[in-house]
Amino acid sequence: MDSSRREKVRKYEEFVDRRLKPDLVHAIAERDKVFEQQKIFSDLKRNIENLEKNSVTSLRTLVNLGSEVYMQADVPDTQHIFVDVGLGFHVEFTWSEALNFIAAREENLSRKIEEYTRLIASIKAQIKMVCEGIRELLELPVAH
Repeated sequence: MDSSRREKVRKYEEFVDRRLKPDLVHAIAERDKVFEQQKIFSDLKRNIENLEKNSVTSLRTLVNLGSEVYMQADVPDTQHIFVDVGLGFHVEFTWSEALNFIAAREENLSRKIEEYTRLIASIKAQIKMVCEGIRELLELPVAH
């Protein structure tokens, strides 16, 4: 193999290793964060629906203070809840307002997941295409 081919192969491999693979890892990590947010909102929705179904007006619960240290808490009125809406802000909602917010947020999160999934597929396709180019430069037989 001549030196120009060797140099092209090295550049392609470097592109895959230094650009595409880190991009893929980052996209997967970001999608996983969105999946976590989706799970949190799904759990909140289920809890609100259980409160509504069981007509709970007051509540006694354990609150995690950090480092798995818990304290008992009494909630005299469960009709209003505070929801983390992002950027450190919490908004007081009624149950129905919270469910409406959660539905809108879940729709937004689903769109983000779809976008990241398309991005991940695109990066994987680019990696495969570059690897195919390397295979052709090396004149290797096609693997089935």
